This record gives sequence, structure tokens and C-alpha cells, in this order.
Amino acid sequence: MNPLTQFKKVLILPLLIALALVAPAAAQANEVPHWNRIATDTLVAFPAPAGGAAPALQINMGMTQGAVYDAVNAIEPMHYRPYLLKRRFASTASKDAAVATAAYMVLSNIVQTVPPSIPFPNRTTLQDSLDAAYEAALRAIPDSPFKTIGIAAGNAAAGAMIAARQNDGRFGPPPTLYPPAPGIWRPTPPNNALDPTPWVGGVRPFLMQSSSQFRTDGPNALTSPAYAEDFNEVKDLGSLTSITRTPEQTHAAIFWQSAVPAAWNAVARNLVDDPTYGVNIVDSALLFAMMNLSAADAAINGWNDKYYWQFWRPITAIREAGSDGNPATEPDPAWLPLFDPSLDPAVAGVGPALTTPPYPDHPSGHLSLDGAHIRVLQMFFGTDEIRFGVTSSRFPGETRYFDRFSDAVTEIIGARIWAGIHFRTADVQAQILGREVADYMAEHYFQPVR
Repeated sequence: MNPLTQFKKVLILPLLIALALVAPAAAQANEVPHWNRIATDTLVAFPAPAGGAAPALQINMGMTQGAVYDAVNAIEPMHYRPYLLKRRFASTASKDAAVATAAYMVLSNIVQTVPPSIPFPNRTTLQDSLDAAYEAALRAIPDSPFKTIGIAAGNAAAGAMIAARQNDGRFGPPPTLYPPAPGIWRPTPPNNALDPTPWVGGVRPFLMQSSSQFRTDGPNALTSPAYAEDFNEVKDLGSLTSITRTPEQTHAAIFWQSAVPAAWNAVARNLVDDPTYGVNIVDSALLFAMMNLSAADAAINGWNDKYYWQFWRPITAIREAGSDGNPATEPDPAWLPLFDPSLDPAVAGVGPALTTPPYPDHPSGHLSLDGAHIRVLQMFFGTDEIRFGVTSSRFPGETRYFDRFSDAVTEIIGARIWAGIHFRTADVQAQILGREVADYMAEHYFQPVR
């Protein structure tokens, strides 16, 4: 039996039945996707060291959507197990007021608690924008006791999340780097930058028991045939001057180099807003919480793994292949990946600089997040076969369409190789890591309460 099919039967079927019981015939407009968009737009605008880098952004999305879920769930009679908030509120309370308040309070806390030592020039602008959005949301809800109770539920959910995340390791000390050696990561010219948020792997998880609970199998041994296979694949297909990589592969590599949390939350919003699927306010809050809390833990576990293995990137490995002890790898001291904007005008002209990421190769951070997001979408909708579109900040106005969630995973794995920034093993193991976190979430959290 297919593992996903078996998993759904054992763990997800009760959840899907519960969704069917409470979902209306057609989707209702609600504040959950609206504030999800506000959250992603706000958090992606943070400077990278302040939390705008993808793994830190994902942690902040987990905080926000976890609180929104608890706020709505505390009001809904047909509810699920709470994440943090055990308190119940009147079922007549305004869910829209609860959503707006929970999201606003958590996002404001995230904006205001970035340490003053980290440059954050747009802090005031982002807070002003949040204030305006919250005031507009409350104005749209008629004053009544129901609105007041909804605000109270939102405040309670946000307060529980903020309290739970005190001293959770955000902005903590960076991990210790291993001494330079064959196979060990270190900054390599022309990109000598360092990880803007190396502390992510030390953050206290939201769902897992430890930040290394789903440790990957690790990189291939330098002297192994499997390593040589990965090496030669990325050396050929990921080279700046590759004659093997197709124009379509080059385009896909650039397309997928955008903020993962923003991309998958946009996919979920589009599906929630589609009346075909009949997702109401309660279940949209559930979906975004499951996605973002799972992906937050995938980011934490993925970054913990990166600094556990500290495996070198292709640019270093290919230039220094003479030291790896593998007769099937040949060094190229001048090798450059596709993502080298100083030399490729076609790449340099699309968005921020595209370079080899400034942290270890294994496992892929991108695929860790993709694996969690996609697994939850498969669970929630009960199928892999849904047609959906993905947009990218790299090509505004362009949407790539897929008929299966798994098709997107396949393309992203390839895209990281075509970009010249990952070995295939780092991508494949990362996707498994994200999937395992989501599976753990479904088994231990968010069960229906009837």
C-alpha cells in the first residue's frame, strides 16, 4: 500500500471526516486568508537578520497562525484540540474579530521584539501598516457584545502564544563552525556572506519533542559512488556555463528562488478561496496552523541538521575535489554555479542577488519547508491530485500550474540542482524531513473534539 494512503487511513481519515461535517457547501469570505496575506506581506518585508530570511520567517508564521487557530477554535462548538489556549468563549463571538486580534497582536509583538542591535529600518513603517489594517478590520465589524468577546478570544490566543515563545531561542547564539576540512562547509568566493539567522536550529520546537527529532541520514561519504553521482550531476547541470541545462530548467531554478512560506501560503489561500472546496473559517484556520507550525518545526529541524552535518556546498566541493579522495570526481577551480549574478546578466536582473546560500548544504532548507507544506495540503484535501498555481517574486505576474502537489516537489528538487547550489541527496532527505514533521503533527495534534 502507498505510505501516504495508509497514513491517511490511520491518522487523517478522522480529521477529514470532521472537516466534512463542519464545512459548508460553499466557502465563506473570512478574515483568516485575509490576515494570512497581511502576515506574509509583513514578515517577508523584514530585513534578513531581523527575521526576513525564510527559516525565521517560517517560525514567525507558525506563531501567527497558531494563535489565529486557537482564537477561532476557542469559539467554535465543533472544535478541535487547542494548540495552546484551553479557555473557551461563547459560540456567538465574532470569529472575524478573533482572527484579526490574534494575528495583529502576535505580528505586532514580533515586530517590536526584534533586538535593537539588529538593523530594522522599516520597523515603524510595518507597525503603522499593521495598526491601520487592524483598525480597518474592526471598523468593518458592527459594535456588539459578540465583537467584544471575539476580541477577547483573539487577545487570549495571542497572549498564550507570546507567553509560550518567551526565551525560545530566537536570536540566540550561532552554532560553532567546524574547522575547514574536505567535506566541511565554509564561505567560498564570490559569496563570502554568513547565515543571517544561524540561530534557527536552536529554537524550541512548536510540535516536536526536540529540534533534532527527525535527524536526516546525512550526506553521502566523500569517497562513495553515490557522492560522485551527485557531484557530477550538479557540476554539469548547475554550472553557470552548462550546455546540458535547458532554458526551461534555468527558468525554473530562478522561479523557485523565492520565499517558501509566502509561496505555499498563497497556494493555500487560493484553494481556501475557491468555492469548489467549501473551506469555512474554522477549517481555514486549521489548515494554516497545521501548515505553518509543521513547516516551522521543519525549518528548526532542518537548520539543526545543517549545523550538525556542516556539509560543503557544490561550489566548494567542485573547486576542491582534489581533496575528497574520490577518483570519480574531477576538480574545477574556476567552477561557478548558475546563481552567480556578477557574471550572468539574465540572472542578475531578476530580483535580489541570486547566489549560493551562505550556510551548509545538507539538508536543503527549501525542501524541508516544501515537504511540510505539501504534506499538510495533501492531508487536508485528501488527495495529491489538485490543480493549483504557484507565483514567485522572481517573475511577477507569472504563475506555474501543477496537477499534483508531488509534481511541484519533483520540480523543486531539480531546480536546486539546476541552480548549482545543492546536491540531490540534500534535497531528497530534506523533503522527507518535512514530511515526517507533518506526519508527527497529524498524529499528535489538532484532533477533533466531539
